[in-house]
Amino acid sequence: MKKICVMGSINVDLTVSIPRFHAPGETIEGTNFATFTGGKGGNQAIAAARLGADVTLVGAIGEDDFGRSYLETFRKEGVNPAGVAVVPGVSTGTALIEVAADGDNRIAYIPGANGKLTEALIDAQRTLIESAGVFMFQMETYLPGAFHAARLAHEAGACVILDPAPAQPVSAEWLSYCDYVTPNETELALLTGMPVKTIEDAEAAARKLISMGAKAVLNKRGPQGVLLVTAEGSQLFKGFKVNAVDTTAAGDSFNAGFAVGLAMGDSLPDAIRLANAVGALSTTAAGAQAAMPTMAAAKELMDSQR
Repeated sequence: MKKICVMGSINVDLTVSIPRFHAPGETIEGTNFATFTGGKGGNQAIAAARLGADVTLVGAIGEDDFGRSYLETFRKEGVNPAGVAVVPGVSTGTALIEVAADGDNRIAYIPGANGKLTEALIDAQRTLIESAGVFMFQMETYLPGAFHAARLAHEAGACVILDPAPAQPVSAEWLSYCDYVTPNETELALLTGMPVKTIEDAEAAARKLISMGAKAVLNKRGPQGVLLVTAEGSQLFKGFKVNAVDTTAAGDSFNAGFAVGLAMGDSLPDAIRLANAVGALSTTAAGAQAAMPTMAAAKELMDSQR
């Protein structure tokens, strides 16, 4: 299996369960509160490691208890945190998450040390980045630093996967570093300024990203599955049926499964199927990382729903 390098955010998630999303100015009673390790970079690294991949993480934490505790979590999960910098004077990233009774979620985050992941810090981890066969990153850190890392990985010959969350405008140059871009419906609309309500809408929007330089787009469409769009054509891959409890890290888990599939040498359809299974299983327990599955669990689900 090729090595995977994940560059991205490291957050602690403060999660409250509520019966429904409340209106502005309204106070409602929550049903539960918990603290979880999260952040898109941390989530994707742990999800990939749990599937058996050789994973190194590049990121930044604050000089605080949250950061120190998270380093221990990485080690226990089998993620190599050699690329994680400790930034003095700022907090470790924090996410505030509301989870409604139907499993939907709303998230606000405070970047903290994630916003200090500059080009200089990236250059200090250049060897780790350039040694990876698959490089994953998101947009929850300082963007010039993130795309600087993507360029280094691209020029070193890695397969580069961008999870464009939270979605922000990106340049054609930046997209040219990316082999796969994996937006959900909201992110695809924000990236392109186009509607994505139908499959036809989504394909047109994805083709705009391809015209700007992306090699391929995987549009994550929830229960509908995943729409793959390339210069040659498009295909919808159906998802898996599970009893969803919390969708917080479904997208991160999908990306991890996809990266691991590619790192193992799977065909593109097989890598997407694995990604769909991993993403689905990740929704079956509360918390970003609690339900991230092993490879055995993912294979069991795929075998049961052919």
